Formats: sequence, structure tokens, C-alpha cells
Amino acid sequence: MNVIGCARSLLCLAVTLSPAAVWAGPREEVTASIDKFLAARSFHASMSSTGERPMSNDIDYVAPGRYRMRMAGMGEQTIVGDTMYLNVGGRSMKVPLPKGTLSQWRDPARLAENAKTMSVTALGSESLGGVATRKYRVDHTQPQASSMTLWVAGNGYPLQIVTSAKLRGKPVVTTIRYSRFDDPGIKVEVPK
Repeated sequence: MNVIGCARSLLCLAVTLSPAAVWAGPREEVTASIDKFLAARSFHASMSSTGERPMSNDIDYVAPGRYRMRMAGMGEQTIVGDTMYLNVGGRSMKVPLPKGTLSQWRDPARLAENAKTMSVTALGSESLGGVATRKYRVDHTQPQASSMTLWVAGNGYPLQIVTSAKLRGKPVVTTIRYSRFDDPGIKVEVPK
């Protein structure tokens, strides 16, 4: 999974409700967490996938549109706006991306449309790596049927997402663990 897939995993959950939304139930609690995630100025994510081709990578994000992804054996990718910079084996390449490749996942109209089919089930409280969380199952039918488990920390930020899917008929489980929200020490610069 690349940066685009990672962004889609969490941003597909997003809806555009006021941050002052009343926390009346699981859907509102998940919505508030996603709103907080979307407002974050920066974060770090560690992602791993099982399946036919297991992989892991680390992603740093800095608003409004800067991503850096490091994959073992694959080098580093940096995305600034609609340009990707690849660094593989000491060689750098600048590759234009189709306009809006990443920004589409933050488009309020698209997010509101996806939210129409979101259903949320509270799964109780759970400690995750020593952090108290609230656990939810989130199901969507748009843009395609999907289901994921979301853990929200006490500070309201998402802490972890686990999705299960099939790739070429084989099961794949992807886990994304978030940290360092709004950390000014996270910087994503254009490679030199």
C-alpha cells in the first residue's frame, strides 16, 4: 500500500460535521475523531500489511499536502502537492502526479457523500499499547463496501486502524498506528 492507499483508509471515514458536534453516540464520536485528524498540522503513521507480500513503512505528514514515506528496501518517497520525489538507491527522480491525487481525500463534498453510508458500532474500551482507547467498527458502502476497526485515544485522535481485504483472492490485513499529532519536529522538505 502506498501513501494514497494510507490516506484513503482513514479519510474514507471522514465526514464534514461541525467540530462542536454533540457526542451523542458512536457515529458522532468517530466523526469528531476524524474531524480532529483532518485538522492536525502533522502526524506520524506506521503501517504494516500481511498477506502475499507483507510490507511495512513509516509515513510523516505535514499540512497542507506534504508526505514522506519510507519503505524498507524501496527507498523514500516524498510528495509535495502534486509532485512525487523518489529516492531509490541514492538516485532521485521528480515525478508529476495527476492533479488532486491526494487532495481528493480531503474534498468536503466527496467526504460528505461517503459519510451517507457510514455505520458505526461501539465495541467498548480497550487498552492498546498501554493507552486507554474506545474501539469502533466502521462500515461503509461508498465508494465501495469496506469495514475497519478504529481505536480512538482519550485525546480524541485516532490511534490505530485495522482493515481486512482481499487482494487477488487472498486475505490482507493492514494496520496503521498513528502518533505525534501536531508535533512541530515533523518536517517534510523537498529533497535536494
